[in-house]
Amino acid sequence: MIAQGAAEAKARIVKAPRGWRDAALIAAGGLLLWWLCRYHASWMPVWAPWDFSWLWYGAYALTGWSYVRGLRRVTTQRWRIVLFVIGMVLIWAVLQTRFEYFAQHMFFLNRVQHVVMHHLGPFLVSAAWPWPVLAAGVPRWLKRAIAHPWFDAALRFFQRPDTACVLFVGLIALWLYPSVHFVAMIDPRLYAVMNWSMVVDGVLFWSVVLDPRGSVEAHNSFAARIIMAVAVAPPQIAMGAAIAFTNSDVYTFYAWCGRVFPTIDAVSDQHIGGLIVWIPAAMMSVLGLLIALNLMRIDEERRAGPASAGSVSSSGWTGR
Repeated sequence: MIAQGAAEAKARIVKAPRGWRDAALIAAGGLLLWWLCRYHASWMPVWAPWDFSWLWYGAYALTGWSYVRGLRRVTTQRWRIVLFVIGMVLIWAVLQTRFEYFAQHMFFLNRVQHVVMHHLGPFLVSAAWPWPVLAAGVPRWLKRAIAHPWFDAALRFFQRPDTACVLFVGLIALWLYPSVHFVAMIDPRLYAVMNWSMVVDGVLFWSVVLDPRGSVEAHNSFAARIIMAVAVAPPQIAMGAAIAFTNSDVYTFYAWCGRVFPTIDAVSDQHIGGLIVWIPAAMMSVLGLLIALNLMRIDEERRAGPASAGSVSSSGWTGR
């Protein structure tokens, strides 16, 4: 018992400095990026923050650190790691690099930004299903917070099929409403709320649709997930079509702040932006539908067990 206690104490002594060292390195990296961004912006590479945000940096640093830490403890497929990294990089690219400046000065680039941070990036992250890896790597204080009954109840509520669909479409409609969009673009605090809501809601929605677990573990049936993928498409198509066929300048912020591409007039800018709202929404819903159908097939075959071993398998073309 004494030897075991000594070994545990030694393990704690060894592990504690490593955690503090990682935290110190992350903080030092943030200070360096902040200093360079504030005083030597011309030195910054294209992947570095254009307008440094401690919140985004902290979220990315904590997520990346937890994911790498989790990979040392649990195993996952390599393709999942690749999807997770690509999704995270895409969200970072449209929110923290110089692309953000262009997105603040062209409506259609702002729509590209929102498609990436609400659709494509969260879609790839959710398809990677990183939650077991992150759960294995997050620090204990965060694990305790996530395990709190209130947090679990809130997560269950926001990931109910009806709530998730309303939020997914409603937030897009809210930030696209011309007067709200104008205020959000000129108010830094509301602008941050808009961006955070897009990313968080995208992850919440797609992590339900692309959940590979069965109905009991996921608390949602595959039928509900399939309906979710289809239900959010028509409202987005309608919003995109309304913007694409508008022949007046309704997003006046971009004329007020100045467009980075002066050869593209306001109406043309809106038409392109409307198509971006319209087409990618339909494409992502179709892709989500196909993946949800395939996950349902895999779950049915898994539950059928050896009884279906002699049947013809479609795994060769479904990627199982």
